[in-house]
This record gives sequence, C-alpha cells and structure tokens, in this order.
Amino acid sequence: MKHIVVLTGAGMSAESGLQTFRGNNGLWNGYNVMEVASPQGWQADYKMVLEFYNLRRQEIAKAKPNAGHEALAKLERETKVTIITQNIDDLHERAGSNNIIHLHGEIVKARSTFDPSLVYNIEYKNIEVGDKCERGSQLRPHIVWFGEAVPMIDTAAMIVQKADIIIVVGTSLQVYPAAGLLDYAPSKAIIYLVDPFPPEGLPAHIKIISDTASKGLPKLIKGLSL
Repeated sequence: MKHIVVLTGAGMSAESGLQTFRGNNGLWNGYNVMEVASPQGWQADYKMVLEFYNLRRQEIAKAKPNAGHEALAKLERETKVTIITQNIDDLHERAGSNNIIHLHGEIVKARSTFDPSLVYNIEYKNIEVGDKCERGSQLRPHIVWFGEAVPMIDTAAMIVQKADIIIVVGTSLQVYPAAGLLDYAPSKAIIYLVDPFPPEGLPAHIKIISDTASKGLPKLIKGLSL
C-alpha cells in the first residue's frame, strides 16, 4: 500500500469561502498581524484577540468542504493518506479525512494559557474573557502564533520522509518551517503541485497540475496508480 502525504495550505480552504491571510482581500486587512497572532498581541489586548478568532470560528462554522477535501477523504479509503495542513479550520475532518496533522493548531479547540497541555474541544463556541481552564487560567485559541514553536513540525518531517507520493495543494511553500518539509522527501517520492498559478523556478522533478484544489485534486487522484 502506497503512503500518500498531502501538504495543504490556505488555498485549499479558499474555495470553501474562507479568506486567506494574505493578499488584498485577506483577513489580515484592517488588523496588525502582530496584534492578533502573536504572544505580544495577546498580552497587550487579549480581548481583541479572542474577538478576532471568535469571528473566524463563526465563519468556519458556515463553510463547507469543497470537492478537493472530499477527494482526499475518498482517497483515504483506498490507500494510506496523511494530511499535513497549515490550515486551522476543520474542513478536512468534516469531509471525512481522519489522519490529519495541524501544524498551526486548530480553531475548534482552546487551550490553557498556563499549561499548554490542557486542550479542550470547543467546536464553534466563542472563547470569552473569563473562560478558564481547570487550573484557573484564561483560555486562548489553540493556534500557533508568530514567534511560537511549531510543535508538530518534527513529526511532520518524519512522515514526509516515508512518503511514496507527495501532493502539495493550496500553499506557496514560502512560509517556514512548513516550506522546508519537501527537503525531507525521499528521492523515490513522486511530488505533485496543484496550483492554478504555480511559481516559476520549481525543480524539474515536481509535476505541476495548473488548477484549483477543487478541480485539480479529483483529476490527479483519479489518475494515480495505487
């Protein structure tokens, strides 16, 4: 059985109506990124940070998995699939995928500001000022902010090392440390990039599918030799 590792980014969820963090219409517009996605921003005004992620959580609750998410869930029923995502939404899970690593955390969870090991499933509920963990500290979004370590990156690298096929979709591979994951790909691995606007200068061994996630992934998966 072949092991397929899928690296997904913001473009994967954009077709489900979720705004990306970058670009003219990105969610960061109107916000200073360091005010809503950094430990310093949390210390300065944690009420604003909570409000920002509460709004995002409400947006994600209304979104639905697209054909790309569904194609990956179907693929998991045919072979071994591990999804390594930079996205904080739960659209992969809702499509039916089970083996998912969230590099940047999960918005449907909250965690203690005192003890990071205390993590709670909150689904689409708001986190309010005064909501506390069992040890009495304010809850925060279970998100990896700028300046914080990415705890799952080593696990993700080990998984990439064992891949037979790697599919990259919805990410520019320019944001580190996630961008460095392809450096761990074994020489035997076949690598695909699904992107309607693939960047120039990619290594020749990367096979490009110039299409969106919802259109390109079903086509690619249908043609895979498993």
